[in-house]
This record gives sequence, structure tokens and C-alpha cells, in this order.
Amino acid sequence: MRRPARRGEGRRPGRLLRPFSAARTFVRAYDPTLVVSFAPDHYNGFFYDLMPPFCIGYEAVGVGDYGTTAGPLNVPAERAAELAQWVAERDLDVAVSRRMEVDHGAVQPLEILFDGIDTVPVVPVFVNGVAKPFVTMRRVRKLGEAIGGYLARLQDERVLLIGSGGLSHDPPVPQWATADESARAMLLNGRHPTAAARDARQQRVIDTAKAFAAGTAPIQDLNPDWDRALMATLASGDLTPADAMTPDQMAEDAGNSAHEVRTWLAAFAALGAAGPYEVTHSFYRPVKEYIAGFGVMTARTVAG
Repeated sequence: MRRPARRGEGRRPGRLLRPFSAARTFVRAYDPTLVVSFAPDHYNGFFYDLMPPFCIGYEAVGVGDYGTTAGPLNVPAERAAELAQWVAERDLDVAVSRRMEVDHGAVQPLEILFDGIDTVPVVPVFVNGVAKPFVTMRRVRKLGEAIGGYLARLQDERVLLIGSGGLSHDPPVPQWATADESARAMLLNGRHPTAAARDARQQRVIDTAKAFAAGTAPIQDLNPDWDRALMATLASGDLTPADAMTPDQMAEDAGNSAHEVRTWLAAFAALGAAGPYEVTHSFYRPVKEYIAGFGVMTARTVAG
């Protein structure tokens, strides 16, 4: 079985059309029958009232932030439940949700690759990349390996793995330790905000991005060397060096939201569970307009 892994998130300025096109071509040639999406959240679906390190969705709905599609994903509930049971039996604790809410981190890749969020069956896997405490990167790798072990058994499926999230970036996401009372209320349970409240929150990020591109935003700079080194590790097939990455050092080197790379690690670990793989396309640019190191990688298992 060949299982591609692909990562990408974001809107589409002209210079990024080519890597998106390459990813779409890759995916459409493969024609997956099932998608497993490892995605972060940005305090749109998961909050501090209950913040799991991992969660598998039996049902999921897009919240519609940043102009993405709002509405249900096409989640095969029985397959998702079978996957969750498999992971639990491998001594990995994972939460489950029968009403998962997902934001642009999960939705945009589906829109970009499939022109919709319900065109292909997808099992969403939330990987916490925003809220302390963070589990070890080794634990993330083990999660990916366990999920990949389950998927390797599905001889009747062509499974596409997606890992979506930023590389180095430090957008203006509140941190609990320094947040004021209103920000803490959002971090605790900010579900279903009014349209005006969501627009105001998103506009703050957009304004910061504009200031960052102009060199005036008081946020941490991007770290292209860190980004490229991580992508090289993922491409190598030996993911164990990522075990040494610690949450504090990741934030210091690459920003508070660099923890989203946990989704990349999980996706590549799942791909590698089926055997050796090769990267077929790799693109990287530091994009200040996104407040993110931006990368797209496609990879597939090597037939042997």
C-alpha cells in the first residue's frame, strides 16, 4: 500500500500557487479513498475547559473561521472508532469526540486539495499545538506510528495522510500566564463567538501580519534554519532526532506556535509505519504575511 503524506495550510498568494498545484496533482493522481488529517486548533474547537493532547473525531464540523467552509466533514464514524480502539490498545491515551469542531488548520487543506470538506471520507485527529502542557515529541511520534500501524492493515483503502500547521511562527495568540481576564475567558471556553467577535479577533491577527511584513510587529521573527532542519529530518525517514525537541526550546527557537509541527511529525511517523518512504516534492519559504515559515511536502511509501 502506498500512502502519501502532505502538509499545507494557508491562503494562496501568487508565489504559493505552484506548491499548492504540485500537491493537488500528487493527491489527485493517488485518488485517495480515505484521509487521515492531523491538524492543530487555534482556540476555535478546543479550549482550556478540557484540553487533550490528542483527539480522534467520530464526527466533525468546520467552524468557518478565516473564510473557510462551515459545516460537517464526511467522517466515517465506524472507521474512526476502530482507529481509536487500535490506538488505545497500544497503550496510547487519546480522547475521542462525537462533535469535534475544527478550524482552518484542518479545513483549508481539504479545500485546497479536494475543493471541499466533505468530498472524501476523512478521520480528523487533533494534535494540541497551542496550549501548555505539551506532551513530548516522542509521544507524538508514537501516536503517528500507532495510527500508521492501523492504516497499514487497510488493504482495501488508499489512505492519504495530511499534517497541517505552521513551522516557525509566533502570532498574537494569548498565553494563559500573561492573558488578561477577557483573554482567559476566551481561552477557557470561547466557543461559538458572535460574528463581530470572531472578525475582531481575526483582524488583530491580520493587522499583526501586515505590521510583521513591514518590520514593525513586536513578535518573534521566523527561523528558516530551524524550519529547513526539521523538514530535512522528516525527509530522512529517521524521525527519532525529533524526540530531543523540548517545548521550551521549540518556543524559544521558533515561536510559541511552532508546536504545530507536531502534526507534521505525527503524519510522517504514520507514513513510515508502512515502511520506507520518499519525498516527491518539497517547498519552503518564510512568509511574513502569514507570520509563518511556510512549507509543503509530499511523500509516499516506496514499493518494495
